[in-house]
Amino acid sequence: MAKSFTDEDDALLSELGVEVETARPARLTPRQERIIAGFEDIQRFAEEHGRAPQHGEGRDIFERLYAVRLDRIRALEECRSLVADMDHQGLLTASPEPAPADRSELDDDELLAELGVDADQSDESVTALRHVRPFAEKRAAEEIANRQPCRDFATFKPLFEKVQEELDSGMRETRPFELKAEIQQGRFFIVGGQKAYVAEMGEITTTEHGRTDARLRVIFDNGTESNMLMRSLQRALNKDEAGRRITEPVAGPLFAKTAADGDEASGTIYVLRSRSDHPTVARNRDLVHKIGVTNMNVERRVAGARLQPTFLMADVEVVATYELYNINRTKLENLIHRIFDPARLTIEIRDRFGNPVTPREWFLVPLFVIDDAVAKIRDGSIVDYVYDPDSASLKVRGEGGAAD
Repeated sequence: MAKSFTDEDDALLSELGVEVETARPARLTPRQERIIAGFEDIQRFAEEHGRAPQHGEGRDIFERLYAVRLDRIRALEECRSLVADMDHQGLLTASPEPAPADRSELDDDELLAELGVDADQSDESVTALRHVRPFAEKRAAEEIANRQPCRDFATFKPLFEKVQEELDSGMRETRPFELKAEIQQGRFFIVGGQKAYVAEMGEITTTEHGRTDARLRVIFDNGTESNMLMRSLQRALNKDEAGRRITEPVAGPLFAKTAADGDEASGTIYVLRSRSDHPTVARNRDLVHKIGVTNMNVERRVAGARLQPTFLMADVEVVATYELYNINRTKLENLIHRIFDPARLTIEIRDRFGNPVTPREWFLVPLFVIDDAVAKIRDGSIVDYVYDPDSASLKVRGEGGAAD
């Protein structure tokens, strides 16, 4: 069943780093969901620091808070059983570090109060986990604010001057920041009222749950720099109402079959077939395809598909890929989705919490028609065609019942 085109909600969530990490029984209570969210935050701390959070006055305030929370989860059977199958790091079974004698009885609110942080006393302590999101925001803000003088700024100053000239002439423009995939080496952004240039980008790492990140060297137009994580820059741009992406000066060719000298690879169009046992998918397995664009390795992008609503909570098969060069991935993806919008599949599935989700990137269209569309995008003729679901083919606009 087709549905008219709207914003790419699910694709946007995926690129923004919202991943499903572990399958959970449906209909968890809000309290159980908060316990799971808090334990996941403790896991992220352990991944980043290589150890469990620890007590001690010399520790960061949030590390001490996490240490208290981990103690509570270990001590409460309800909490232990709820997160036990998530504990791939052995946090629950590791020997707990003894808390200082004068801190052992403190709960979250008491610890925060002692450290000078106000806590909302109207909710539960260990299960409310109301400080989880502010911690992420705090870390992002700290990384943006914690800048050092850029000793080789003379190298980058001409780049900022050229970008401003191109903005003034209209060769470049600014637009709202949308997707994490936009953060790449060599690109410019506006965050906190300053231009930011991604001068260096380390190796992209991916967790077993599909979360991606990389260490960046970001130069600012005021002569400072910051060594921050990609996800931190993403959060800062999302939080900043004036956060912007500065576009490239020219779009360049749409894409080519092979890269020419000087071409910069931009990503990959991927076409997937689902192995879901959903009745609609099972009846139309050879026609139901997900079409997306990514800057990641495609196999890495689809890792853990069975845990993610955007992949219908099922494994997938990669049936086609097309490499991109010198192109705006977001605009291309939107173009492809508009072409096949008459065949967009409306299908509702349940996420790990039992909530209904309607993925937006699945279409009832044969693979050979997708290949035909890619060929027409390559030669620029796609503007003259529309997709006709009745004949399952691309037709010239206004011809034989194809919509204008």
